[in-house]
Amino acid sequence: MPKMKTNSSAKKRFKLTGSGKIKRKHAFKSHILTKKSTKRKRALTHFTTIDKADESNVKDMLCI
Repeated sequence: MPKMKTNSSAKKRFKLTGSGKIKRKHAFKSHILTKKSTKRKRALTHFTTIDKADESNVKDMLCI
């Protein structure tokens, strides 16, 4: 049986926390920032955890 391969795009986008949760960055922070409020841009800077519904798919991509 061949080795399982980690999805290259997923390993760049997701990180595992110490407690086993998966963290991700927020979207909509790359360009067209003039119309977004300072408060919104600041909130998009921080990391968050992925949704429970996506957890199994992301773990499969990361071979966890």
